[in-house]
Amino acid sequence: MAAERDLRVLIVDDEPLTAQAHADYVHRVPGYAVDAVVLTGSEALARLDEAVAGGTPVDLVLLDMNLADLHGLDVARRIRGRGHPVDIIAITAVRDLYVVKTALSAGVTQYLIKPFTFAAFREKLENHRRFRLNLADDGGTATQASIDSALAALRTVGPTRLPKGLLEETLTAISRALQEAGRALSATEVAEALELSRVTARRYLEYLAGLDQAVKSPRHGTPGRPEYEYRWR
Repeated sequence: MAAERDLRVLIVDDEPLTAQAHADYVHRVPGYAVDAVVLTGSEALARLDEAVAGGTPVDLVLLDMNLADLHGLDVARRIRGRGHPVDIIAITAVRDLYVVKTALSAGVTQYLIKPFTFAAFREKLENHRRFRLNLADDGGTATQASIDSALAALRTVGPTRLPKGLLEETLTAISRALQEAGRALSATEVAEALELSRVTARRYLEYLAGLDQAVKSPRHGTPGRPEYEYRWR
């Protein structure tokens, strides 16, 4: 039963650092455990087969659409073609509407666009767990109510509300800047890179730090008043 054990998650992303970041996120969500991290579609299919053969099938695949060997859509189709009942959440930067529609028809239950906050990631997994609980095997039959509840669990109630004055587009741009920098940045550096005011950049950075998406620490060795720097977690 889903309520009695951690759900096993297979992470599929061709960027090693991104894949590891997703694994770290999974570790922070109660009720989930990382089964494996793989970088290609072929490795993902092999791992799913291996897990079934070993008696510990994977419950959820976090699947990137852009892989080195196979498109994520092809991986999803092959997963279904092999008869694996595993759930799939697409985690990708691909926004093409055709890909989104095709992914849903290929058995992808949720779609999360990069970059995203940990809160958005956690919400997808929590929705998935509620979905599984509503469809828990109870005599082998489903009721209309259990089906409706399961499908409703996959839907986000509404967009995550940002504090007044913050824009989703700017938050995304600053999150991406921190992720791609590979080092800690000050509010001044972020402001200069994105042509924002320092005050604006600092407000977004503080918001990310409050969400535990960024690590805030003092930057030593700077003259004058203390300056803080922010590193993507």
